[in-house]
Formats: sequence, C-alpha cells, structure tokens
Amino acid sequence: MILYAEVECIMYDGHSLKHKRSIIKKIIAKLKKDFNVAVTELDFHDLWQRTKLGIVTISTSLTNAEQIIQEVLRVIDTFPELERTITNVERV
Repeated sequence: MILYAEVECIMYDGHSLKHKRSIIKKIIAKLKKDFNVAVTELDFHDLWQRTKLGIVTISTSLTNAEQIIQEVLRVIDTFPELERTITNVERV
C-alpha cells in the first residue's frame, strides 16, 4: 500500500531563504531517519515563509501506512518554527 501526503506550512519567524532551508533540511532529515519515508519540498521554493512537503510511505497494509503518516504529521507539528496549514493524504 502506498500512501502520499502533501503538507503546506507557514514559517512566521522566517527571515530568509537560507533560514527556511535550514529548517526544512532539519525536518526532512528527522522524518527520513525516524520513519523511513520519502520526503521532498514540492513548492514555494522561492518564498521564505511558505513550504509544501511531499511525503510517501509504502507498507503491506493500509492501516500501517496511515499510522506512519499520522506519526509523521505529529512530528511536523512539534517543530515550533512552522505551522502546518493544509494537509492532503491520498492512497496511490
């Protein structure tokens, strides 16, 4: 089972693209390490206060894939530098 999530976030305290990139790199590294998911920045590359992340997990069951994505979303919510605004989850 393949589950895909698109997550849009706002960074209110961001003051440059360099700062944004450092935060995004930290989040992506943590998610890949802790959950073994594929993560990339999909959109808003040139805006320093917005980002859109794409997250994919593959599992043998839908329930397990959903649990992984929900845990990933919880971890994203723990980062004080950003706020998750729009989240779409799809089964592929």
